[in-house]
Amino acid sequence: MKETLQSGLQFTHRYRVPSEKTVPYVFREAELFQAMPAVFATAFMVGLMEWACMEALQPYMDEGEISLGTNVCVSHSAATPPGMQVEVAVTLLEVNGPRTRWSILARDEQEVIGEGTHERFTIKRDKFTGIVAKKAVKSD
Repeated sequence: MKETLQSGLQFTHRYRVPSEKTVPYVFREAELFQAMPAVFATAFMVGLMEWACMEALQPYMDEGEISLGTNVCVSHSAATPPGMQVEVAVTLLEVNGPRTRWSILARDEQEVIGEGTHERFTIKRDKFTGIVAKKAVKSD
């Protein structure tokens, strides 16, 4: 990661919620999910929050680096129907070596829908791929 990355960095990411990002799409094979209302799913909201942090980090990443989500602590306080735009505002709270900690606020066109914190860890893609490959071999 580039040394120019500092706490206080702010970034806003916007996304229009399609129907395939609603609760019934989280696990298509789960009847319990299929029976739920078609509103923006918490699982996809968390992914959107991670995406916003990834986008904010991107200009500060070195060649071959990726960032991995390591901790998510968020609330999901309001339902968002498909077709609405969600805006995710992130603020970098802390940089500690390869670890970053973010404050997140998500709102749809009418209200705050979620907020919390998120941590990411930056690592070389090749190193991470090797760690996963070793784990896969051990599980065979």
